[in-house]
Amino acid sequence: MQGTMKALCFYGKDDMRLVDKPIPQIENKDDIIVQVTLSTICASDVHIKDGHLPLVKPGTAIGHEFVGKVVETGPDVTRVKIGDRVAVNCITSCGECFYCKQGLTSHCEKGGWFFGYQEDGCQAEYVRVRFANNSIDVAKIPDGLSDKDVLFTGDILSTGYFGAENGNIKPGDTVVVFGAGPVGMCAMLTCRLFGPAKIIAVDTNDSRLDVALKNKAADLVFNPIKDDVVQKVKDLTEGRGADVVIEAAGVKPTFDSAIDVVRPSGTVSIIALYAEPQTLQMQEITGKNLTIKMGWVHSTKIKQLIDLIANGVIDTKFLQTHEAPLNDIVKGYDIFGGQKDGCLKWLVTPYKK
Repeated sequence: MQGTMKALCFYGKDDMRLVDKPIPQIENKDDIIVQVTLSTICASDVHIKDGHLPLVKPGTAIGHEFVGKVVETGPDVTRVKIGDRVAVNCITSCGECFYCKQGLTSHCEKGGWFFGYQEDGCQAEYVRVRFANNSIDVAKIPDGLSDKDVLFTGDILSTGYFGAENGNIKPGDTVVVFGAGPVGMCAMLTCRLFGPAKIIAVDTNDSRLDVALKNKAADLVFNPIKDDVVQKVKDLTEGRGADVVIEAAGVKPTFDSAIDVVRPSGTVSIIALYAEPQTLQMQEITGKNLTIKMGWVHSTKIKQLIDLIANGVIDTKFLQTHEAPLNDIVKGYDIFGGQKDGCLKWLVTPYKK
């Protein structure tokens, strides 16, 4: 394919422009070109706009959460064909290096966090996808499922599952999730898979807490502006504290509160992206024998998550509060990034010519 396409590109702090770029081309034998049919804006995209990720070079098309249709394939591609609808991981991985063989795909020696970071991402009409023969990276969307059904499998739903899995949740546990944004609610939804007795959402935004309750992502909700969260959790757990805490907010108060709320020998699972360094409370952490797990999602569960959606176990469509074509994406950054108008996720539909 030749010609140009529309793409949202980063040119510096608070400088995002919808511009014409060349349509991406096949560069490697196992590449595919995907026509983006639906994408989103994520919190990490907002961090790029705000200038917190200096590795992103000016002129890079942003975005990493998307689904689409295969329109071109490299000569070695066998797993998908032109016309297939696909969900794509936010991470590209070769499947063959040391880290990929350990399931640590975010550290792939040939791939990693590329879309919208090291090369052009999905807030565009077309995107090049590497390693299309790797079943972890590219999954066909089953008949009967819509783009909206599976849109989040490549990033925030995988991230939520990663946080829940790292929490080592056991049946009957009490789990506290700090942050009732889209990632936090995906963590709550996937925590259910491990059988906790209670999931407690903590956020300063009452409308988001209401959404978590209404959609049964959480069983209880606390607002730290009004509630003594540490004491309330202790009251619910015979004075111990939460068995597992998932930190999905990414600010100092939630970072510190996660340590305070978890019980001795509990686990804190951090999936938030922090704009500033945090100070570890080492005396309290060691004194409580805590386990802390953190890091970028490895996104190895996209196929399993699609199966769970197909069987009605998980439904994330309630997070899809806003939708507009690529033409309006700069407005989307303002509304989503500013948490305006009750926005949880801003969906980007194809460019209207």
